[in-house]
Amino acid sequence: MSLTDALLDRSSARPLITFYDDATGERIELSGVTTANWAAKTANLLRDECDVEPGTTVAVLLPAHWQTAAVLLGAWWCGAQIVGEPVGADLVLCDRERLDLALSAAPPLGVVALSLHAFGAGIDGLPAGVVDYATEVRLHGDDFVPWEPVPDSAPALDGLPVERVRDSARSRAAALGLSGSDRVLSTLDWSSPGGLSDGLLAVLAAGASLVQVRNADDAALTRRAESERTTIRLG
Repeated sequence: MSLTDALLDRSSARPLITFYDDATGERIELSGVTTANWAAKTANLLRDECDVEPGTTVAVLLPAHWQTAAVLLGAWWCGAQIVGEPVGADLVLCDRERLDLALSAAPPLGVVALSLHAFGAGIDGLPAGVVDYATEVRLHGDDFVPWEPVPDSAPALDGLPVERVRDSARSRAAALGLSGSDRVLSTLDWSSPGGLSDGLLAVLAAGASLVQVRNADDAALTRRAESERTTIRLG
């Protein structure tokens, strides 16, 4: 079972991720079904255009964002291992701000750049060979069928196997008191192992709903907690 299958209810129509960016005013809400569609599109892109397969190491240089969730879930669906450093990775996915860092690592499978634009705009003027995620991902299907099952022993996150990452996510969900009825307001960054574990993986493992805020305006968080009817706050 891939880590994506362990974490994501692909049949759920209820809100799974509600994303805010207080710097831009962006708000987007994704159900489990919609999140799964984006993860499938990403998995198809990574496998068919970037040659990602079980064991491929993928560095993700992205902020806590709904598209980052799709990237992580899509990469795990392919059986990839997510790593924190671009040097030595087979493939790097990054935002515009970290494109130079990604290119300097010279990953053999290349670089995929994300604009993270609210309306899906791509990035103009990318160097030759860099894949523009926003342009390419929409060309891929909403369903993904792996060529081979991903074993529990396969590395998934910084050397930890699928089984360990899955069990750790469930353990952290229990420690945080998360359940499937919770709506979690979080400002945690996913660039650290602890932030990713608590801010995304534990929430998904619990079957809870995530309200993720980027560039948080502290003055608005209390009001947002009330309007989104959140039950737990992280960060």
